[in-house]
Amino acid sequence: MSTLALPGWRTLQRRVVMPRLHRPDWWLLIAVAGLVGLGIVLVFNASYFYALDRSGDPYLYFRKHLLSIVMGGTLAVAVSKIRIELLERSAHVLLLLGIISLALVLIPHVGLVRGGARRWIGIGGFSIQPSEWVKIALAIYLAQSIARRGEKMASFTMGILPHLIVVGVCMALIVVQPDFGTAAILGLLLMAMLFAGGARVLHLLALAVPGILLATFTIMHAGYRMRRIMAFLDPWKYSKDIAFQLVQSLIAFGSGGVTGVGLGQSKQKLFFLPEAHTDFIFALVGEELGLFGVLLVLALFGLLGMRGFRVALRHPDRFGSLLAFGLTLVLLLEAVVNVGVVLGLLPTKGLALPFLSSGGSAMMVALVQVGLLAALSRQTG
Repeated sequence: MSTLALPGWRTLQRRVVMPRLHRPDWWLLIAVAGLVGLGIVLVFNASYFYALDRSGDPYLYFRKHLLSIVMGGTLAVAVSKIRIELLERSAHVLLLLGIISLALVLIPHVGLVRGGARRWIGIGGFSIQPSEWVKIALAIYLAQSIARRGEKMASFTMGILPHLIVVGVCMALIVVQPDFGTAAILGLLLMAMLFAGGARVLHLLALAVPGILLATFTIMHAGYRMRRIMAFLDPWKYSKDIAFQLVQSLIAFGSGGVTGVGLGQSKQKLFFLPEAHTDFIFALVGEELGLFGVLLVLALFGLLGMRGFRVALRHPDRFGSLLAFGLTLVLLLEAVVNVGVVLGLLPTKGLALPFLSSGGSAMMVALVQVGLLAALSRQTG
């Protein structure tokens, strides 16, 4: 029985597992390891007293953070060995699963409601945020579809419209959760990948104008989004209510100065800066590690971006090149938006800082993206 099963197993392995070509991009992995390592220290530091106050267990959020890293790291290692051709063939299946999961979130008793938002699906004792995983599914789908269409990308009806419909459906399902920040990231991903794939600039400009108008309409007709805009425009005027978190973040940066107050010595994490271990963890970097720590984090993200785009430029396959570009772009967009929000340069969006913020699905998805980039880098030589 075992001798009959062995050839079948070897055939399956050859179809799924990438043959050994080159080593993955070590500089890419070093940048990610540095960010994850710093994030572990900061999440433990920022969540200790908050978790103790909320649950009586000071290590509650830290354990969850470590679990998400272990699970995400395991998935990253697995996908780093997958044949790129298998991903390309699975693009439409992954997209369909992503859209179905986004729809399931909106069904009562299936989607979980937290903080007034319905963004999660409960499975056993775990929760999954489909909008995070859809980023990967869309990047794979767009890379596959754009690469396949080739010169047809110069046509609006053949090159842009099909992708606009697909991404538009995903964005609509995410906006109603509501999660405007993630929807905006997907919109920017679409525009960038269409441009990289050969779409005409005039077509993209024609697409951007109604997109901006629709985004403005969406913001103006949601009271809480307008309050975020008001807090962004004049945070000190609303420092006691809607801009409280932003003002406390700015105070953290001001307290840190050039060298910081020292690791573990933050005062803002002591219930001044709400949930400092999640979306506003970059403020803790500024307070405890100062300007030096801020520049270190930005340098690591810069290194990640450089190596990711290097993979995109050097990959021999059009699908692989576009996929590396899309995956890298998503990580950098999330980092730029998060840093901009924490520094008061952008309105609050509720996006995690990749690799540093505490958050199960966000951490796992970011690590899987790195695993895919590692797989692509092994084919660049």
